[in-house]
Amino acid sequence: MAQGLIRRSDVDLVRERSRLDEVVGEHVTLRTGGIGSMKGLCPFHDEKTPSFNIRPQLGHWHCFGCGEGGDVIAFVQKINHLSFVEAVEMLAGRYGVQLTYEDGGEGKGERPDFGTRRRLLDAHAIAEEYYREQLSAPEAEVGRRFLAERGFDRAAAERFGVGFAPEGWDAITTVLRGRGFTEPELTASGIVSQGQRGVYDRFRGRLIWPIRDITGNTIGFGARRLLETDKGPKYLNTPETAIYHKSNVLYGLDLARKDISSQRRVVVVEGYTDVMAAHLAGVPTAVASCGTAFGAEHVKIVRRVMGDSNPNSGLRLNTDGRGLSGEVVFTFDGDAAGQKAALRAFEEDQKFVAQTYVAVEPNGMDPCDLRITKGDQAVVDLIEARKPMFEFAIRSAIAQVDLDTVEGQVTALRMAAPVVARIRDRAMRPEYARRLSGWLGMDERTVLRAVHDAGRAEGSSGRHAEAPQPTERPEAGKEGGDDGLVIPMSRLADVVSPRDPVGQVETQSLAVLLQAPQLLDNAKVAALPDDAFHVPALQGVWDVMLAAGTLLDAVIGTLHPARYLEQVLEIAGETVRPLVVEIANLDLPARDEAGLERLAGSLLDRLSELSITREYSVLKQRLQRTDPSDGERYQEILTRLARVQEKRRALRSAED
Repeated sequence: MAQGLIRRSDVDLVRERSRLDEVVGEHVTLRTGGIGSMKGLCPFHDEKTPSFNIRPQLGHWHCFGCGEGGDVIAFVQKINHLSFVEAVEMLAGRYGVQLTYEDGGEGKGERPDFGTRRRLLDAHAIAEEYYREQLSAPEAEVGRRFLAERGFDRAAAERFGVGFAPEGWDAITTVLRGRGFTEPELTASGIVSQGQRGVYDRFRGRLIWPIRDITGNTIGFGARRLLETDKGPKYLNTPETAIYHKSNVLYGLDLARKDISSQRRVVVVEGYTDVMAAHLAGVPTAVASCGTAFGAEHVKIVRRVMGDSNPNSGLRLNTDGRGLSGEVVFTFDGDAAGQKAALRAFEEDQKFVAQTYVAVEPNGMDPCDLRITKGDQAVVDLIEARKPMFEFAIRSAIAQVDLDTVEGQVTALRMAAPVVARIRDRAMRPEYARRLSGWLGMDERTVLRAVHDAGRAEGSSGRHAEAPQPTERPEAGKEGGDDGLVIPMSRLADVVSPRDPVGQVETQSLAVLLQAPQLLDNAKVAALPDDAFHVPALQGVWDVMLAAGTLLDAVIGTLHPARYLEQVLEIAGETVRPLVVEIANLDLPARDEAGLERLAGSLLDRLSELSITREYSVLKQRLQRTDPSDGERYQEILTRLARVQEKRRALRSAED
């Protein structure tokens, strides 16, 4: 789906108006951590000692434990598992920024302007409230009975926002018109339908489930048929609208996302009542697709919430670097349709590699029926008894033939070998081939050869290209490109030793230059040479700061420090950017602004002295290598040495 880009100036305004301390403070208990700094326990990894640091004035945060960091938009993205656009929209709504969407280069963007989106969300919020109120009406007895028969009481209905749509043709239409919504807005919302005589309620005499996006905004509805007089489909969903795209939505994700992120497991069930049953039974990671099969866009959403470092690569290592982490568990009915759905999911499994499982109840019961019949624990046990998707797909393929005959065995091998060959984790193929030989009762070498031949056939057709293999473990803060290769990023602890006094002076000097340039002496900053830093990685940061071209503007106060930091980050490469963020959030040994100003002056003096000392040392070594008979060259070096000594005396005199 093509989407318009948010205008850059609007994004900058969102950053400017958003209160980083206010946003972070909703998730982290913050305390003063020094001048212009606040600290707390990192929300992105387990820790006992606070290493999460924010600098509200600069609008940046950084965790010195896990290495994560960024601006307020990046924090909202990570804490809520949102895309960049979704995070900007959330902050814009909170801080009253009107967004403008521009063409993304692929034709007119389909994303509505911010005002239109807000109106559609408001209409859905009003409709949800109305439907929920109607569930208590006498007319909704049939709906309450439906819920009770499936083990859902009033509290469960309220938890999931379940409501009831009256039978009338204009109940919700009248309510929305009374709240000022126009007919075009009603039609665009999908809550009503367009007929020859005007608009009318889309959902009538049905039980209603609100469908929400990951942030909790209601963007559509799912409606279950209850009445015999209703000749419509069993389930009726909101049609595609500007804010509802069924291929991009998972029911229950707003409730499940935190548990999915912490447990690194998602359970995909088939319907609204299955999601409710799973959550109530103790499986809070359950979600369901809305009126469509679980597809590629759903895969991207799940990987993002599970914290995948590269949603495009399809590979993720455990923290020990030895295996694949995270689980996606599909539950399907045990009938033929359920098996077909499972095999279709196997195609998407290739994007999850070895972390995908299938849980099928032997008697064909879905989680809702299982909970009613055998209780909550049975639902939990079903998920825990999951089987690898590969095994399920292979067994489903060979179950279709008679293995008691040679012909059946050969047929089954021909059906199953391509399934094994399509396992993207090559290390797993031999083991599944050996298991297949046991299930078929055939020679292991014969099966291995069949799998090898099937793999060559698949490869030559180009239908299932190999996934790139990871070359190293993804770390926090690393991000792969579309080819799945990991881009190494630097951490301060990796480039500067705590026992290196020169490195510490250089690090703290960069910190004051990034954090509080307005406290620095203009002449001292201007006097720093282009090669002022001895540590190569820190010199790289200094190169980027100089390349931004506006450091002196920040020093004299004509450019806000936060804007200067943004400019530096914009031109910093993938290796330098994490260092810039980390240094910009580094604690400095000062109690107040006056102390910080004195520290800054002292650091710049020391940095200049170190730079002069290095220059003097280089010139002295050069003089020793120069033949005195080369009078002109020898005299030139002596003159430069004298100038350097004079600079050193002047600096020390100024310090005194």
